[in-house]
Amino acid sequence: MLAFTKLIEARAHARENDPRAASRALAASENLLDQAKADSGDEPAWIDFYAHPRLSADAAEIFRDLKNPKMALAWNKQAAAMAPGTFTRSVGMRLAIVGTAHLQARDLDHGLELGNRSIDILARVQSSRAKDYVCEFNTALAPWRREPAVREFIHRTRTELGMAA
Repeated sequence: MLAFTKLIEARAHARENDPRAASRALAASENLLDQAKADSGDEPAWIDFYAHPRLSADAAEIFRDLKNPKMALAWNKQAAAMAPGTFTRSVGMRLAIVGTAHLQARDLDHGLELGNRSIDILARVQSSRAKDYVCEFNTALAPWRREPAVREFIHRTRTELGMAA
């Protein structure tokens, strides 16, 4: 449980744009998680979801928030693949997170590909949190606002997710 609380702390520091504190808390979370896995059996069943793939997926989000796409994409590679249909909202949000990291790395094509896949999934889900991730994606599109593919994507967010431009 302590490992998971350190992860939450890391996410909060990233949202506050404090890379040092976020990295410290993330490292503490990873160390505590390694320790807990070595001492297996001590944790309640309800925390079983917190393992290295979850830590890696959240670390990708942390570094996206810190506008460090290289680290976000590196952590994402360590995260387990999430099959569509299992945790629909989580898959859609993760696609938006990784797509945003690609936009931060100035890779519009890959970013839009992931953004469109995100909308394909999230259009079937009612979640204000999921829409927040797409909104962050849309914000990262600012340098390309005049591109036809970007205008089309923004139109999709309006029509399929009911989001304001």
